[in-house]
Amino acid sequence: MGERVHKLAIYGMTCGCCTGRVNRVLQANPDVIDAKISYENDSGIITTTDRLSTDNVIVMVNKAGFIASA
Repeated sequence: MGERVHKLAIYGMTCGCCTGRVNRVLQANPDVIDAKISYENDSGIITTTDRLSTDNVIVMVNKAGFIASA
């Protein structure tokens, strides 16, 4: 099984708590290997198994209450 790296712009985060919320939502999915989220840069680099598409990751971030795009 391979890995994918998804680089996203994530808008709406204002503090470390927001970063933590996005991380918790992503890490709840067993196909997420690692997530580096930065509210300072409005960005995220998420490593997943190849079972998740970028669209899947965007949906997870959006469900956490933020706006993500590739």
